[in-house]
Amino acid sequence: MESADETPAPVVKKIIRTVTPGYGSHEDAGMNAVGWTLFLGLVIIMLPFLPLLVIVWAISKLLEKL
Repeated sequence: MESADETPAPVVKKIIRTVTPGYGSHEDAGMNAVGWTLFLGLVIIMLPFLPLLVIVWAISKLLEKL
């Protein structure tokens, strides 16, 4: 039930065509290089934490068996 304060959504009466040309997708090698650089940087930063993760995983498996 509609209240008196709500107005119905307007109905589109005319479609307006755009004057801008369509966009043809292309690969952006520069952004790919940035993405890979960030990924490798994060891997290098997180590498020292790998032994800690292995220890926590091993302890959790050991406690699971007990």
